[in-house]
Amino acid sequence: MTTRAQLAAQSFTSHRNALTALLMEIPEESAAHTPWEGAMNFMALSDHLDASAKGILAALNGQAPSRDIVPSQSLQEARMRLQDSGAQVAKALSGLSDEEFGREIPAFGGRMMPLGQFAEVLTMHEAHHKGQVWLMARQVGVKPPFFMQMG
Repeated sequence: MTTRAQLAAQSFTSHRNALTALLMEIPEESAAHTPWEGAMNFMALSDHLDASAKGILAALNGQAPSRDIVPSQSLQEARMRLQDSGAQVAKALSGLSDEEFGREIPAFGGRMMPLGQFAEVLTMHEAHHKGQVWLMARQVGVKPPFFMQMG
């Protein structure tokens, strides 16, 4: 039987895989493209999502998520970090029982939150920024495929 945590991992992974597949199509010379002044570029968005994923990993270990983001030096580095943190989150979530998935963990600002709710927020956050990257890709001449590989 599939646990709630495994379902959450699958949902997160489908968004992360689609995002990383699209980012592989973005040329390195477009890494600094921003849709408007002051917005995050492709690298900054990737680093932001990597940091978010690392936040849930920290929370799983009883630590409050860090707000520190270490900037990537290239789009390729950002892609690799995004793939790595996505795989780590999927593995960590997939191994949890329904009981563990319901436990309270430190979340934003140290506030306690059920792990399942934190995972849902993480996935919604991922989907939000994935949409942003889809739009930005079109702005630099990359046409995202209608369907990306899932899972």
